[in-house]
Amino acid sequence: MSDETTPEGDYTESGVPSFDFVRDRIENRFATALGSTELAGETPEAAEFEEKLADRDRAARDKLEEIRRSMRGE
Repeated sequence: MSDETTPEGDYTESGVPSFDFVRDRIENRFATALGSTELAGETPEAAEFEEKLADRDRAARDKLEEIRRSMRGE
């Protein structure tokens, strides 16, 4: 199965991709996803989301402490 559109060495003669070819594809996709995630974290929308998440977490901790105090009879 050797034609001009198939890169030399990436596939066996029966058309099965080589381990190195598959590994390189996976590594490239992982690197792209990681880079996209890092870039998305640097946007104003991401910063606003992180701030809202921190506010929600603070409110949840405060409410939990309020419930604990009420259960102790304070």
